[in-house]
Amino acid sequence: MSYQLIELSYEQDLAIVTMNNVKRRNALSLAHMQELTSAFREVGESQASGVLLAANGAVFCSGHDLSEMVDQDVSFMSCLLETCTTLMNTIQEIPQPVLACVQGVATAAGCQLVATCDLAVAATTASFATPGVKIGWFCTTPMVALSRNIGHKRALEMLFTGDPITAQTAADWGLINRAVAVEQLRNEALRLLRAASNNSVNARSIGKQAFYTQIDLPQPQAYEYAQDVMASASQIPDASEGMHAFLEKRQPHFDQRTK
Repeated sequence: MSYQLIELSYEQDLAIVTMNNVKRRNALSLAHMQELTSAFREVGESQASGVLLAANGAVFCSGHDLSEMVDQDVSFMSCLLETCTTLMNTIQEIPQPVLACVQGVATAAGCQLVATCDLAVAATTASFATPGVKIGWFCTTPMVALSRNIGHKRALEMLFTGDPITAQTAADWGLINRAVAVEQLRNEALRLLRAASNNSVNARSIGKQAFYTQIDLPQPQAYEYAQDVMASASQIPDASEGMHAFLEKRQPHFDQRTK
């Protein structure tokens, strides 16, 4: 597929999705979100082992594009927000780990995008905010991903005040994995993504889906679900290979194709 607002490339076994609408501060317009969703679906069906989400320009993502939203009716707004939800769900539905490489500001739906990714590394110069309340439009959908990352009190502080937090605070709160010097950002993001993309492709794919399924279940149901998944997963060839390799004190040889 040809993309106008993003770039999709591959570096060895990794897919690189780069937001490239610098003039609009990588705002999540309807077209931009549709392209991102298509790119993640394309990657999800590929043999890439992991996905890096990056951005060109000084801003990672400024949230929704207000210029296309102002004075629109509720039908348009519902369609746009449903498209956003589809994008966020797609990131968590594809089998590969997705890591946000955040070089600059991530606000509103841009902050939601970071919170949605499986992993995130940011430059120490980056910042994060959900400032919708400051323009009279509370960040309700970003709240869903944000609150699942950093908990009630911290999420509500960001949502009620709209004030930005630093990358180090984001790391301390659990919104991102770590904050690093800007000159180290790309290397550290790729290092973590490769570490998360090693080992069994099939075990990791099963595990990612299981994580998002169980995370909000009550503990008894979560254990019941996880028990069933783990019992079933014990029967895949990679699990058998891994157990034999461990007992035989050798490196396992996993099937690198997703099944």
